[in-house]
Amino acid sequence: MNETRDYSSISPSAKSLLLMKSYTNIPYAKEVAALMQGPEVFGLDFDNKDFYFWIRVMHFESRYWSIDQLLQEINSENILELSSGYSFRGLDKCTKEAVHYIDTDLPEVIATKQEMMQQLGLARVLKGKLELLPLNALNRTAFNEIADSFTNGPVTIVNEGLLMYLIMKEKEQLCNTIHSLLKKHGGYWITADVYTKLPPEIRDTIPKSSGEAAFLAQHHIEDNKFDSYEAAEAFFNEQGFEIVKEASIDFKTLSVIPHLLKVLPPEARNSKNAPPKIQATWLLRVK
Repeated sequence: MNETRDYSSISPSAKSLLLMKSYTNIPYAKEVAALMQGPEVFGLDFDNKDFYFWIRVMHFESRYWSIDQLLQEINSENILELSSGYSFRGLDKCTKEAVHYIDTDLPEVIATKQEMMQQLGLARVLKGKLELLPLNALNRTAFNEIADSFTNGPVTIVNEGLLMYLIMKEKEQLCNTIHSLLKKHGGYWITADVYTKLPPEIRDTIPKSSGEAAFLAQHHIEDNKFDSYEAAEAFFNEQGFEIVKEASIDFKTLSVIPHLLKVLPPEARNSKNAPPKIQATWLLRVK
């Protein structure tokens, strides 16, 4: 392996997300982000950490832990994560618990993650079984082959940061695959991708770099969000799923909060209201 490999060429969204998570206590985020070189591809200003910067970090930290919260409640022994990016949730779970965790993403992402793990010496003795496998989540045949490798028991599907890249027809295709799998194996689907469209007056006030704005437009991120939480629930119902539970994170426990409080506007400092809800993490099962 090339010890001086530059990881700055990884996808813009994955790199930006990893760098932001490095300011939290999310497992392995700091160590992996330290391997990154070169300029931040979205043009985010990591030197000028203002209110909006820490709000972003808070959102992604909360989203990460929301999945872990639901995973702990169902105590699943077989977990398949889709489009995991540069998250090392599977590694963290397998160092602590005797679970079978299959971490998947596109081939180049998985190859890079494997090299990162080797470079950081993270291939330690595990309590569980961890596999990093290439998978396009829309490839039903490959999806089922991987899912069928779980030897026994129900399966939990996990995804964080996938559905907003899929048009409606692709969402339906993925739902159909997951529904068939859970019908066969039993288990749950935990998705942190229940995002609703922002009103224009709010969306337009959020500062974005030119690189980030171009990326969002190119992938039609806003268009791919749900119109409302009611519309999202109706969509999943139509695909044969029902909501078991929604994750509920205590924002006061997040590691980013001390940083955010330092830049919080005075009018919001003493507010007891939770931040505006822009996303939900749902535990789903087959109806």
